[in-house]
Amino acid sequence: MSGIRKLAGQTAIYGLSSIVGRMLNYLLVPIYTRIFSPVEYGVVSELYSYSAFLLILFTYGMETAFFNFIHKEKENKNVYATCLSAVVISTVVLTSVMIFFSGQFASLIKYPDKGEYIIWLALIIAFDAITSIPFARLRQQNKAVKFALIKIINIFLNIGFNLFFLIGCPLWIKGDYGVLSQLAVSLYTPSIGVGYVFISNVLASGVTVLLLFRQYRYFTFQVDKALLRNMITYALPLMIAGFAGMINETLDRAIYKFIAPNPATALRELGIYSACYKLSIIMTLFIQTFRYAAEPFFFAQHKQDNKRSVYALVMTYFVITCSVIFLVVMLYLDIIQLFIGEKFRSGIGVVPILLMANMCLGIFYNLSMWYKLTEQTHYGAYFAVFGGVLTVILLFVLIPIFGYMGAAWATFITYFAMMLLSYFTGQKYYPIPYKVKDDFITVILALLCYAIAYYVQSLFHYQGVLLWVINSLFLCGYLFAIYKINLPDMQLRQAKTKTTPSNTYRKTE
Repeated sequence: MSGIRKLAGQTAIYGLSSIVGRMLNYLLVPIYTRIFSPVEYGVVSELYSYSAFLLILFTYGMETAFFNFIHKEKENKNVYATCLSAVVISTVVLTSVMIFFSGQFASLIKYPDKGEYIIWLALIIAFDAITSIPFARLRQQNKAVKFALIKIINIFLNIGFNLFFLIGCPLWIKGDYGVLSQLAVSLYTPSIGVGYVFISNVLASGVTVLLLFRQYRYFTFQVDKALLRNMITYALPLMIAGFAGMINETLDRAIYKFIAPNPATALRELGIYSACYKLSIIMTLFIQTFRYAAEPFFFAQHKQDNKRSVYALVMTYFVITCSVIFLVVMLYLDIIQLFIGEKFRSGIGVVPILLMANMCLGIFYNLSMWYKLTEQTHYGAYFAVFGGVLTVILLFVLIPIFGYMGAAWATFITYFAMMLLSYFTGQKYYPIPYKVKDDFITVILALLCYAIAYYVQSLFHYQGVLLWVINSLFLCGYLFAIYKINLPDMQLRQAKTKTTPSNTYRKTE
């Protein structure tokens, strides 16, 4: 339990940068959805979906490889230098290609004469790539506070630059604000429009590189060729898995305008879908924060005799937390939806589907740690490729018929299938005593609670404060039920994690 408490503590600290920081960044969504039209917001969403794929190419799994080899080869002092050197060199090459052929790439994705979009994306990805290994080192050294502080500074800078370009400059140009007006005239070009979203990101990411100066200070280009070969062998399946996983996460937005039922309104629909997607971001933020802390925790816990009982206990806590997040978002959706502009709210129906999809994804991440712990990373590639292929099939079948609702259902079906595949495969090669029945009941009760609350509200049509009070009672009832159902078993399992004999599960290892 001391290990789980440490995991919880580090999750809270990483949450300072992920949840609190991203929530601050999340405040840009109501600004974007009130300044930009759905078409313009669709452009932002589409281009950032491309950047997600490119970042995987730029880092090619070396972050996780660093975690593995820094534990595996403690006597080798070249792990960090080799990893960072490889990423920096490859980043310089790939960024140069993107900038040199920016015009051609822009035309390829149907943004002719917008080569600057590609240049801005290249710089954003380059800065993020060369900081990924220093950030990983901070996590490995348990410097969660420093990690969180730099991440939050990056987010504040990004917000600040956005506010400066999107709100401040247009206001100052129209009025007489002295120096501010002169500054706005010299720096702001109205025709750039949504481009200032990317420019703000470039500036914030560039400053982040400077903030990580100490991580580069004693760094010299030094490549241990044998070590690098082993790291790449370990990392390449993760890169393939990353690409396939990103297909699951962002391909719907990357290809939507190419296969939408009505091409004339595709970007508008994409903007609406992307904005409503943000309403499920609370679940995504928790999962991301958990992964920051869980990955190094699971690697460290792997040496303990009671590790499998701990992994099962972590899963139960994780499922409960995700179920509560789902219920909170859905019961107070009438408030949460105010974060996006009114013209974007027609797509609100995707929110429960995407929340459940992200819950399945989070469970999949928990289930799939076994292949990283046992260095059978090729299974990660198998799972991700399976999910990627299924996603592509479902997107091309469902989007032309149902539009963005089809994209949401494709996401859920894919993550649900991947979750099941990972569970059954993992139990075959690395059995963990998960409480599947209890965890399943936890999720089903959340769905039933929301369904009943929705039915009662539609039956009596209550609104405002009364709606919040009644929904709060439903939430409290759910929390009490989960407490009563899970508490005895969780107490027993906590006790077992302290007393598990050292030879438990030894035959299967």
